[in-house]
Amino acid sequence: MNNLKLISDYYHFSEVFDRLIYSKKNRNNEKNTFESLKKEIEKLSIIYNKNKNNLVFADGNKNANLMVIGEAPGSVEEKMQRPFVGDAGKLLDKMLSSINLLRKDVYITNVINFRPPDNRKPTDTEIGQFYPIIKKHIELIKPKIILLLGSTALETFFKKKYSISKIRGTWLKIQINDKAYDCIPSFHPAFLLRQPDQKKFSWIDLKLIRDRLTKINSIYG
Repeated sequence: MNNLKLISDYYHFSEVFDRLIYSKKNRNNEKNTFESLKKEIEKLSIIYNKNKNNLVFADGNKNANLMVIGEAPGSVEEKMQRPFVGDAGKLLDKMLSSINLLRKDVYITNVINFRPPDNRKPTDTEIGQFYPIIKKHIELIKPKIILLLGSTALETFFKKKYSISKIRGTWLKIQINDKAYDCIPSFHPAFLLRQPDQKKFSWIDLKLIRDRLTKINSIYG
């Protein structure tokens, strides 16, 4: 009994106990925060006459330095409930692999979390409804770099200020509350499947990301 008391006292007075409790609270808070975000998104299912089972939330590593944001899920993504798992997703995997990244090394989501009818482009109104959600999503992940894939992702944060064909490969800043996030726009993989000759420009963008990540890793480990 005395030994048990000594062990108990050690945990309480050596700060190990506090660290364990703090870690548990953090895990619970993270779970509740992501769950609350999903609940907010579920409320927007009515826009597309969907239900929560059609929600395509995200995939990958919540602690990733690179966050990838696309447009909206397609039919395959809706069925699998994971972003970028169709043909465009397979190309994205190859693109990431070209700079030595796997899907599990990054965090992937879309501006719109439900499939629009006939895979059409989301309207400005729809984008505006999801805009507060994607901002909260970014704040949860706290990425060092955000890769914006395609014109919809670009327009979500910069309206009609830039054209994807002219601004791709350029470092920009996304300001959310008091924090600025480095981002770089590039062509959407679905576009590259239709226009494979444009892949050479995406490769330039990917190398910029690779070099920036190398610097980040050298600083933060």
